[in-house]
Amino acid sequence: MTTTESGHVTEADRIEPILDLQGVTRRFGDVVAVNAVDLTVRRGELFSLLGGSGCGKSTLLRMIAGFEPPDSGQIRIDGRDMTTVPPYERPVNMVFQSYALFPHMTVAQNVAYGLRQEGMARSERDDRVHDVLKLVDLPDLARRKPNQLSGGQRQRVALARGLAKQPRILLLDEPLGALDRKLRERTQFELVNLQDRIGITFILVTHDQEEAMTMSDRIGVMRDGQIHQIGAPREVYEYPNSRFVADFIGTANLLTGEVIAATEGMVQVRLAATGTSIFVASPAPVSPGATVTVMVRPEKLQTVSGPAAVSGDANLLSGVVQDIAYLGDMSVYHVEIADGLRIQVAMANRLHTGEEPITWDDTIHLTWHPGDGVVLTS
Repeated sequence: MTTTESGHVTEADRIEPILDLQGVTRRFGDVVAVNAVDLTVRRGELFSLLGGSGCGKSTLLRMIAGFEPPDSGQIRIDGRDMTTVPPYERPVNMVFQSYALFPHMTVAQNVAYGLRQEGMARSERDDRVHDVLKLVDLPDLARRKPNQLSGGQRQRVALARGLAKQPRILLLDEPLGALDRKLRERTQFELVNLQDRIGITFILVTHDQEEAMTMSDRIGVMRDGQIHQIGAPREVYEYPNSRFVADFIGTANLLTGEVIAATEGMVQVRLAATGTSIFVASPAPVSPGATVTVMVRPEKLQTVSGPAAVSGDANLLSGVVQDIAYLGDMSVYHVEIADGLRIQVAMANRLHTGEEPITWDDTIHLTWHPGDGVVLTS
């Protein structure tokens, strides 16, 4: 593998796959936990498996680690078939949510445990432990016990232990779940920076979409044992490929209607709830008469004084404010457009004032550009 002088993985290396799953399936009785998953993870990237409880993401991670055997399919790591190879012979290591630190051992002893099991010489082992503790900024805590550490420090010890054996892939199963919100946010960036420095491939399992969006080069969104979409965070957020992904990632306004006209790059949709038409940019062809869902993110909507203020091909919907959530940096408005149809509008609180420009029961007019909507057919 080629690296830069600083040790970073090059862009050419990132394209090269280090993990390749083909048709991987795992059943538990009548339950199909992972269903014929195909997945390629690139060398040196931070890839996240994102999904709710029971979607199969942890089972998939455990199969990569070798803790669960697939019922069918193939697992290749660095070009080698690892499908039946036991965990201790795979070039991977795993960091668990519970950290799984031995309470009677010091930090250094915890980090050295796997190396000692492999029979590494004492001097080499000590040097390796010192290096990885320095890497995670804990060189001065080598003699402490886990109960003398903060949650963030214990997380870094578990990470150091995972890195000590110099795996080609580090697997992280909800590694930040036990941390409070502020510490978790800070640790997310620390992990990203660490992964970038050492160039090891990280595969992260999480149910926290914000965590996946913040940390990942690419995200695989899972549901019912299958990966529904893979892409960079911006791609998955801005261009989801289904109602499920749109609704799972962030907040989405989902407007159902019938296509009444379609030209090259543009679709006109009559909304079922209002009978009015909206326009959506659509690179993929959609046939007139088809029922589709149009997704518009809350932050894409803007308020205008009235229909006369809408210019060009911008869309317009009007409604009454039913609820307001003040979140500090922004306010979220729940607007009833028609009976049974509410949409959310997110607006940044730019002014330092107690004056409320929009309040409950106000009628407001909302507009957005056709390019800010996405046509979903599934």
